[in-house]
Amino acid sequence: MRIVSVVGTRPQLIKAAALLPALRARHQDVFVDTGQHYDDALAGAFFDELGLPRPDHSLGIGGGTQTEQTGRMLPAIESILIAERPDAVLVYGDTTSTLAGALAAAKLGIPVAHVEAGLRSFDRRMPEEINRVVTDHLARWLFAPTPAAAANLAAEGIVDGVALVGDLMQDLAARVSADVRDPGALAATAPARELQLVPGGYLFATVHRAENRTPSGLVGWTSLLASVARPDRPVVLALHPGTAAALETAGIRLADDVRVIAPQGYRTTLTLQLHAAAVLTDSGGVQREAAWLGVPCLILRDRTEWVEAVAESDGRMVVVGLDRAVAAAALERIAPVRPGAADTSGSAVRAGGRPHATRSIAPSYAADAIADILARAAG
Repeated sequence: MRIVSVVGTRPQLIKAAALLPALRARHQDVFVDTGQHYDDALAGAFFDELGLPRPDHSLGIGGGTQTEQTGRMLPAIESILIAERPDAVLVYGDTTSTLAGALAAAKLGIPVAHVEAGLRSFDRRMPEEINRVVTDHLARWLFAPTPAAAANLAAEGIVDGVALVGDLMQDLAARVSADVRDPGALAATAPARELQLVPGGYLFATVHRAENRTPSGLVGWTSLLASVARPDRPVVLALHPGTAAALETAGIRLADDVRVIAPQGYRTTLTLQLHAAAVLTDSGGVQREAAWLGVPCLILRDRTEWVEAVAESDGRMVVVGLDRAVAAAALERIAPVRPGAADTSGSAVRAGGRPHATRSIAPSYAADAIADILARAAG
């Protein structure tokens, strides 16, 4: 089968790195990067680190509102599809690139395959929720990562073409988890050297969702991070360029104990998560990575689509929104500051100096399942 696969953001590159080897072993793949994440620290460096092939088509869409990005993506993707004449278009997740790829394909009568189908936060205020729902209702093949996602599709009357395949990001995390668990992994990272980080001695944060770039959202999460950051346990914030621009426009300064770093590569990001006392994020991908690594996590959103990760976390993943009191109470329970909580020996620790869960991450073999289903469809 000839497949055009569309990516545009860091999480989609991670998923593509897990899927493309299996896909290219069975199919002819044309790789399209919309450039939705236009900063090299977010996307470009990932190609080399993850062993991704360079895109066959790079659109260079860049920044702007989601409507502006969608408007630029649609005709560009349409032109590629007309020229490449694929049998299917494969899209990942819930981004603007996902929606544009699915819409352009559907308008041309080309079947759509959706990786991470069926996820629902049930919050239509989130642009990502709109992208998920629309893409699922356009797709012929719907690759659900969890039983709850498959059940959501059934509840919407979507049964044909649904397959429960597992999670591509889990597969890639499983592949590199031994490296990030190495006792010297944190000390080997540039942020740890620059900020003198030790295991358990900091909180790791990422914030990038559209709702957290609004004026009220910016005030909310910056105040929350300021309230939990301490001189002896700072917040290390990997700052997305779009979020940085929003902060500058709003004239908001981060607290002194919130230490800003540039977006990091895949392994460094996993390492910073694993060795943190806790993770604070609005990212769906970072939520799951924290869950697989066994790290306490505060979710800076009112709802999450990854309900099973929260349910199976033994209370160590907590949806706190931007409520400072709720966040403080949750941190006191799942990652309290205790004498000796930070550790200089190189082993990851959490509250009271106890090590993070060290269970290995089991692969889900989602890539093989997806590639095989599409191969059977091709006959």
